Amino acid sequence: MPATSAPALPSDLTTRPLTIDDSRAVWELMAAQELHDVGSVEIEEADLVGDWQRPSCDLSASSIAVLDGDLIVAYAELDGKDRYDAAVLPSHRGRGIGTWLAAWIRDLAASRGSTIVGMPVPEGSAGDVLLESLGYHVRWTSWVLRLDEGERIAERPLPEGYALREATDADREQVWTVVEDAFLEWSDRERQSLEDFTAQVWDRPGFEPWHLQVITGPAGDVAGVAFVWNTAGEDGGPKDTYVDRLAVAREHRNRGLAQSLLVAAFAAGREHGAVTSSLSTDSRTGALSLYEKVGMRPSSTWVHRAINL
Repeated sequence: MPATSAPALPSDLTTRPLTIDDSRAVWELMAAQELHDVGSVEIEEADLVGDWQRPSCDLSASSIAVLDGDLIVAYAELDGKDRYDAAVLPSHRGRGIGTWLAAWIRDLAASRGSTIVGMPVPEGSAGDVLLESLGYHVRWTSWVLRLDEGERIAERPLPEGYALREATDADREQVWTVVEDAFLEWSDRERQSLEDFTAQVWDRPGFEPWHLQVITGPAGDVAGVAFVWNTAGEDGGPKDTYVDRLAVAREHRNRGLAQSLLVAAFAAGREHGAVTSSLSTDSRTGALSLYEKVGMRPSSTWVHRAINL
């Protein structure tokens, strides 16, 4: 059950729901928190826009911003029934804002019939310590893995009958099916609609055809998918190719297709100015050893902390 009730929000702060026009301000808030907690910025504004433009997303009913004057200093957003995101500007920590947001999320999730709710936090961070003190347990662990500048993943020839290419509009439903089928093997959630998937992939701000690559099988069906992009680079620094989704259909596995997709995705990223490559995985997938075998190494560790309602 939830721990103690939240203290009142400091009287000099105000609240309101988020709107999609807040994407820049929330990105700056999240970037400041990530830089403080893990020493790097992983989030991009396009991530927020892609999430918030999904047809299923209702910011007015599922989010809250905490403001100091006109500045958003904290926020929380419930995504679905059991997952949320939240952040507090480091300069405003220690005032009970995070505790208040956690209670706000618990109340909202409970009102929608959720029996558990949680969020990812950097291991050992202020957020991790706070949620543990409130009675949140670790549901799973995740890692951001990187391939450093100058390193390469060994190429693996495609099996006979398989081909690699950029995805086309005609592939959309197959791409969605392959990714969702693979992710739902280990993720306890409802299937994402094609419309929501489209908002985060093809309609993500800045999308280019090379961001989405597929491997087709002997029958011409989509057998594997890699969705990637290049991050902008901090303060104009080197770009990084980030793999957002990597999936291989069950009937096409154990042929090295995932490794071939990674090689192709990272090579395309380098052609577009990236010098490093990264992705994230978690303990539910069992894929950590696979990525370590091809030379990727964890750069940060996150825990998903949750509480029963």
